[in-house]
Amino acid sequence: MDYVPLGSSGLKVSRLAFGAMTFGGGQSFRGFKSDVGQRDADQMVAAAVDAGINVFDSADSYADGQSEAILGEAVRKTGRRQDLVIATKVASVLSDDPNDRGLSYRHVLHGCEASLKRLNTDWIDLYQCHTVDWTTPIEETLRALDEVVRRGWVRYVGFSNWPAWRAAQAVTLQRERGFAPFVSAQVYYSLVGRDLEQELLPFFRSNGIGTFIWSPLAGGFLTGKYTREDPSGGGARLAEFSFPPIDRERGYDVVDAVEGVADAHETTPAQVALAWLLAQPGVTSLIVGATKLEQLQSNLEAASLRLSDDDLRTLDEASRTAPIYPWQTAP
Repeated sequence: MDYVPLGSSGLKVSRLAFGAMTFGGGQSFRGFKSDVGQRDADQMVAAAVDAGINVFDSADSYADGQSEAILGEAVRKTGRRQDLVIATKVASVLSDDPNDRGLSYRHVLHGCEASLKRLNTDWIDLYQCHTVDWTTPIEETLRALDEVVRRGWVRYVGFSNWPAWRAAQAVTLQRERGFAPFVSAQVYYSLVGRDLEQELLPFFRSNGIGTFIWSPLAGGFLTGKYTREDPSGGGARLAEFSFPPIDRERGYDVVDAVEGVADAHETTPAQVALAWLLAQPGVTSLIVGATKLEQLQSNLEAASLRLSDDDLRTLDEASRTAPIYPWQTAP
């Protein structure tokens, strides 16, 4: 496993990170089912640690907090808490209480305390805004994030799913006010979802912000199980949970190219799709989740797969999106 700095910080993170969204029972959001219990979670976390992964990501809203609790217990059993980077998120709706959501000063501090308890840890390494809160002044949110860092509850802060202009506004205010800076962004990016390249990736690279890529396999679409003949993938996840959105017809052509490269390397389409992302400039780490240990172990092999220039060119040409105005790409 390779390790790289997280943005402009001194924190070193593994190129693959473990996503705990599948931990728990019930639904996390929008119909996504979390069904990994403690025993299986213990095995997967231990296997990830053995493989060199040092980043474990969750959120307060995943399975109504069960994900954090199960992850915290699995990490405790490894005896390696000091060596690991625990990341979680705040902002999602947690109850009918109008203040039990968002990025207000009150909720950020309350949410952080609650996550610390569920994770059974004295500190959170990376605390992230899960989404944009359009009702709270951005400076209030940044002041709250700075406060949890000053109190020692949190080591670093980041954000997820923000548009470039909002992130630029926040970074400017952090510098002006001397607030704890954003060191990372958790964002969607895949061979069938390359919008990130238009604005966000250039912004991140020019401002020293690292990236954690969620859903690098586009919800499993890039595993090759979804085909023109069986678009449900045999009743797999995307049959009910159609997120992230995918242009299926174009996506099938991309999968064909991925499978061709996979055959040449005698590996899986998933490993090829992950290896392509790891070769992209501006990508720090890929968040891989799993429902079974075997699935995790297979995806972990992507960390050692090196694609040739011809492989990368083939995949790039098959998946490249048309430029949008002003039709220019940053270096």
